[in-house]
Parts: sequence; C-alpha cells; structure tokens
Amino acid sequence: MTTSTTEAPLDKPLYGASFGQAFSRFFKKYATFSGRASRSEFWWWFLASMIVNAVFQIVIQLMGGYTYDPSTGSFGLTGVSVFIGILWMIWGLATFIPWLAIIWRRLHDTNRSGGFFFLSLIPFVGWIIVLILYALESKPEGARFDR
Repeated sequence: MTTSTTEAPLDKPLYGASFGQAFSRFFKKYATFSGRASRSEFWWWFLASMIVNAVFQIVIQLMGGYTYDPSTGSFGLTGVSVFIGILWMIWGLATFIPWLAIIWRRLHDTNRSGGFFFLSLIPFVGWIIVLILYALESKPEGARFDR
C-alpha cells in the first residue's frame, strides 16, 4: 500500500484520497461492487454524506420543521419543509446503491467479502462490528476482489 495524492485508475483503490477525489470517485463508481475502496475514499465520502444530511436537517428546521399530531401519534413536515423533505428523499434514493457499493469495496480492501455488511443487521452490536471492519487497515490480499 502506497500513499498517493495522484489519481489512481478507477479499478484500483486511491490511497490518500482527498475529499474532492473521494466525492468524485463515489459517483464515478456509482454501482461498482467489484474492486476496492481505500479508507480515505470511504471516510471522506462518509463525512460528505453526513454533511449533506445535516444540511437537509437544518434547512427543514429553518423552513418550519416537523409537526406532531398527538391524536394519531404521527410526525409530519410543514410548509416548504415538505419540498425539502422530498429533495432529501431523492438524494437518499440516488445515493443508496453507491453507498452499498462503496461499503462492499471498503470491505474488499480489508480482504473480506462485501457480505460482511449484513452483520450490521444484528441487533444492538451489528453496526459496531461493521464500523470496526470499515476502519481496519487495507490488506494487499484484498486485490483478489479486483477485476
């Protein structure tokens, strides 16, 4: 594993990726489940995703926020928040498949099958186990998942 700030081919992981490179590669490799993703590619995208979601939350709050109907026990959006909520849902749908793909590739980079993602379905501890797997060091043996 070498650290590089130059652009690696899309079929190889980019170790030492910058925020912009990770963001760009996320969309260029939209539904690519083969290959590997470096820690920097994964975590920079994770940060970008959290920022986008936080911005949507803040804008919804500024535009009227959520309402609660005690008679039905349901939550809803008010006013312009409905439009922002729809945009947020579109963003979520548009990034769902590439999210799964980068998770798969990150697990490949640690020399694990992408199927380890399903450990996250174990109640209470599954997401912790998978989070630790995402943070593990890259292993050269993970190249077996490259095309």
